[in-house]
Amino acid sequence: MAVRVDKKRVAKILELLDEHYTREYKCYLNHETPWQLLIAVILSAQCTDERVNIVTKDLFVKYDTIEKFANANQAELEDDIRSIGFFRMKAKNIISCTRVLLEKHNGIVPDTLEELTALAGVGRKTANVILGNIYNKPSIVVDTHVKRISRKLGFTKEEDPEKIEYDLMKILPKDHWILYNIQIITHGRGICTARSPQCDRCFLREYCPQSGAMKKTNSRGKK
Repeated sequence: MAVRVDKKRVAKILELLDEHYTREYKCYLNHETPWQLLIAVILSAQCTDERVNIVTKDLFVKYDTIEKFANANQAELEDDIRSIGFFRMKAKNIISCTRVLLEKHNGIVPDTLEELTALAGVGRKTANVILGNIYNKPSIVVDTHVKRISRKLGFTKEEDPEKIEYDLMKILPKDHWILYNIQIITHGRGICTARSPQCDRCFLREYCPQSGAMKKTNSRGKK
């Protein structure tokens, strides 16, 4: 469902996000190599970044090469990541994914959406995280924060992450694609939280259709 969005309002929202959160690229998943980030993102599905970072702190010491993940005993790997949701499927996917990386890509994480999504456990979200954070390719990552806040801002009416991604691609300039995700995660954790959004101190309130401030501004403009 296409939405009509005021370009000036979008520009002002992005300006305020840049002002409050800077344009610095920041990945919330701890990693030192592209393949570590790939595994961390696979683990992060239906799980918080904080929990993933706790697990990978020891995991990346025990399995310090792709080869060790590829040759891992699945039951043992399951135990290593047991505190993360869906640990059995994730362990299976990680082993399969790293084996394909070695067999087809010489241990190098690919840099195209098609090749990444062909890997076990890798969907568009995971692929876009890699493309944006590792290869600096314009990409939009639709996580729970981006989905929720983009809908609140009126950037999309969709529920499906892929459809939201396409809506945002039409609205946001490419230099903000990965940046928008980073900024919105910060905003969603600190101000526009899911359970108790703090609209009274939100710097976007005058540009958010769901805020009383924007509604009052619009009503004054109609008089």
